[in-house]
Amino acid sequence: MRRHASAAVAVLLALAGAGAAAAADYPTKPVTLIVPLAAGSTADILARTVAAFAAETFGQSVVVDDRPGAGGAIAEAQVARAAPDGYTIAVITQGTQVFDVGLYPKLEYDPLKDFAPITLAAAVSNVMIVPPDSPYRSVADVIAGAKAQPGVLTFSSGGAGTSHHLSGVLFEQMTGTKMTHVAYRGAPQGISAVMAGEVALGFFNTPTVLGQVRDGKLRGLAVTSLARSPHLPDLPTLDEAGIKGYEVSTWLGFGAPAGTPAPIVARWHDAIAAALADPAIHAKMAALGFDPVEPLAPDAFGRFIAADLEKWVPIVKASGATAY
Repeated sequence: MRRHASAAVAVLLALAGAGAAAAADYPTKPVTLIVPLAAGSTADILARTVAAFAAETFGQSVVVDDRPGAGGAIAEAQVARAAPDGYTIAVITQGTQVFDVGLYPKLEYDPLKDFAPITLAAAVSNVMIVPPDSPYRSVADVIAGAKAQPGVLTFSSGGAGTSHHLSGVLFEQMTGTKMTHVAYRGAPQGISAVMAGEVALGFFNTPTVLGQVRDGKLRGLAVTSLARSPHLPDLPTLDEAGIKGYEVSTWLGFGAPAGTPAPIVARWHDAIAAALADPAIHAKMAALGFDPVEPLAPDAFGRFIAADLEKWVPIVKASGATAY
């Protein structure tokens, strides 16, 4: 028995040593950073910011690959099946790792078992937006309009399962209204639909609409966070606008396929944390509308995702919302 136990320990030590050796030389070729949402989305902005810093740190290219579709579920399923060698890294979001679990009857990945969490990287609130010439000038106007014509008002999103979608679902739940959800291929298309008046309204991440709201190309009515946004301080929260307790603040982070060597995960964690702490990047992200967060260690980030699943999946399922 002792010989067997010693052999097992030897194998584990050998594997650990091989992983450490691989991490010491890593990366020896370009790394693909997969974004589960469209180019121009909040996830894409974050990915490109981190990728540039990581490429300098590692001395290798980090190629951002946007793969939108199905609220990010398609891309994350591909990540889950990728080789766990450190050459496939992904942006993971509350939408892909939490909301999609409640929206899809069967996902092709398990957000806890199929991913090696790297770190939490950013948080964003959403802005409730309408076209600049919309007759709706307040949250109360939208509620009144939705109650007067159930199902007639439309709201866009960058895809089923995104925080844009769930913000609208929560709005319906808490106001006793019924609207019609129109999912677009990505956030930029959903935002353009609001600007053009193709839909009545939308709820989109602050970084993707901040400029248009400030320039008057969109009218912001409220923000989804519980506290006012420092980026749009004149807008009330939905809670202040009368929907007491309303709050949606979504998160973004990074992950890798399960089984990726821990030393490589640690190298990515350290690179991302250093990028977010860089004064120039910190200032850039704040100017774009991101809310700073404290980067979490991989194991702590895993526990964070598990807790968020426990909180949100029952809410999503109780809403009756689906991905279709």
